[in-house]
Amino acid sequence: MAPPSDINHLSHPCIYGDFVSSYSERKSGFMKWFGKIFKIGSNRGGGGGRHLEQPEEENMAWPAPSRSRDDRARSRKEKEDLDHAIALSLGENFKRPTGRWRTGARIDEDYAKALQDRMFSSAHPPYAPVPAYPHGYGIASHSRICGGCNQEIYGDCLGVGHSYFHPDCFRCHSCRYPITEREFSLSGKYPYHKSCFKELTHPRCEVCYQFIPINAAGLIEYRCHPYWNQKYCPSHEYDNTARCCSCERLESRNERYCRLEDGRILCFECMESAISDTGECQPLYHAIRDYYEGMNMKIDQQIPMLLVERQALNDAIVGEKNGFHHLPETRGLCLSEEQTVTSVQRRPRIGGHRLIGMRSQPQKLIRKCEVTAILVLYGLPRLLTGAILAHELMHAWLRLKGYHNLSPEVEEGICQVLSYMWLEAEVMSCSRTMPSTSSASSSSSFSHSSKKGAKSHVEHKLGEFFMNQIANDSSPAYGGGFRAANEAVNKYGLRCTLEHIRLTGNFPV
Repeated sequence: MAPPSDINHLSHPCIYGDFVSSYSERKSGFMKWFGKIFKIGSNRGGGGGRHLEQPEEENMAWPAPSRSRDDRARSRKEKEDLDHAIALSLGENFKRPTGRWRTGARIDEDYAKALQDRMFSSAHPPYAPVPAYPHGYGIASHSRICGGCNQEIYGDCLGVGHSYFHPDCFRCHSCRYPITEREFSLSGKYPYHKSCFKELTHPRCEVCYQFIPINAAGLIEYRCHPYWNQKYCPSHEYDNTARCCSCERLESRNERYCRLEDGRILCFECMESAISDTGECQPLYHAIRDYYEGMNMKIDQQIPMLLVERQALNDAIVGEKNGFHHLPETRGLCLSEEQTVTSVQRRPRIGGHRLIGMRSQPQKLIRKCEVTAILVLYGLPRLLTGAILAHELMHAWLRLKGYHNLSPEVEEGICQVLSYMWLEAEVMSCSRTMPSTSSASSSSSFSHSSKKGAKSHVEHKLGEFFMNQIANDSSPAYGGGFRAANEAVNKYGLRCTLEHIRLTGNFPV
């Protein structure tokens, strides 16, 4: 029986090959390749079935044996499978993007097209690939907007959190230069260079101007002055960094303090109003005596007042038989014994960063009353010198008025109250209803206060600092005594408090 007329053996067109062959050679080669894959039996039910052999010549066909109805059905199914495989193979080759068609390609293309149409019209469902649309064609595009310039981003971008940036728009919030390093700092929504962020947040030492180091626990540890808020490295407390003997601020690396001849160090702000010899201090001393007289506490005796060096004051302390002295350094003394004291007669001059040329003279102090003299360290600011004088004059007033055998807390406490009151009158412009030495001191001594007549802002801050020192002193006699005395004065008044001390030796409760 002749084979069905719709079965043909054809060759696959060579799309990517480099050789050229005739139509018959290409069809014969395809059938050889196909015969190795499929072995089509002529009679599957019989014991000795025949197999389809590859013909030797072009268009040669073997007569098919007689088959039953079931064999015909199976043969038809195999034929459809074969046609489907050929069609898929041809279709894949037509999809290749490059290549050259050779001789006979047009004939094979028409045949493959017809064969595909026949196959897809049969029971096999057509293959519908998902269409690939170009970017932005018919589909909503998720474009990226730069967080810096608010323009759409084309090409490279940087992603930070949920935001995107052009590389040149991702800039430091501090210096405004682009951030190109792999690591950066983020504060809120603002990016920073790590160095810029450290400059903004890491504290610098106000002495050496370096970043304050991190301790072993990973924390930034520093020291801070309780009043001036001067932050500095902990190491400066024991590395011999100079400290002003008046305001206690540390000397910074780019500012040299003045060195006094007795070894003390003074900052330039305190130096502005410093009083450096005995003659220069006399107007201030008499003004404070007037302040006492204005409160009905006149001191009738003429008590000598001398400015002295540190060593002379320490020697005088040793010669005193009684009295309580403020440590670590005493700045003033109310003498009760006869002594010979060396006082500063001519103020030193500034030479570089030192005060030089000071002239001193020994002076024999003879006791004429309960008080021999009042001694104060030279070279201190006007307000501090005045506060010391007010304190020591109160000691003199107590002794001259018969206040004997008082405890250190009571005597030093009430003397600190008078010192505080005088400072308050000077600094706070008569906030209490008491006479101020400002009017009485409009003479030459008080014009010395900023060398121009009026108290400067710097001197005002110094006065507040000295008041703060008195109020927050930690010593039992000076600090605790002041707070107890000040509470009594605020409650009962100065005159009643002094009378109660004279009668009982204690503050009124």
